Amino acid sequence: SAQSIQINRDNKTIAISTTDEATATADNAAITIGFEIFGPDSLTVSAEGGKLSHVIMDALHKAGVVDKAIESSAQGVERNTEFSDKETAEMRAKRQFVFKQSWEVSVAPQFAAEVIRVAIAAGANQSGAIDWRLADRKALQAKAAENALVKAREVATRMADGLHVKLGTLIYATNESPITRFFASQVHN
Repeated sequence: SAQSIQINRDNKTIAISTTDEATATADNAAITIGFEIFGPDSLTVSAEGGKLSHVIMDALHKAGVVDKAIESSAQGVERNTEFSDKETAEMRAKRQFVFKQSWEVSVAPQFAAEVIRVAIAAGANQSGAIDWRLADRKALQAKAAENALVKAREVATRMADGLHVKLGTLIYATNESPITRFFASQVHN
């Protein structure tokens, strides 16, 4: 609930509302790695999907990605219902089922491009989306709140100077989700 400011001759308060932001470079890249393959039946496509999963995992491990940085997002087999008009009956027969597998792989931003490259080289054909993250969001929010307080103090000081009064100590502050932003560092291949 917002503070209610009483306006009268005894109240000697300057009320300031302000917001600010803080920025930081992302220190974690959560990369979607995955694949989608088709087959004539569920058993065949499941077996091929299992083999491809192992190949991709082995490639990620050889690239230095540890197991705790890999989290399975989805896996499944389903009947394929999406065919194009250009596909022949023979082509459709080979694509009756689809196997999908995806993982979220978390690495330092500077390794993101290499992880994507390795996964694609191993057969991942649904890969590359990156969610840039910050390990300590609370520290960034605290910095934004601190920035807002500094800004509020500056504005209040100017107002007090204009009124020819002396500014006292802060008596009330509230935090309404300051704006926090973080940026990805550039990744070069």
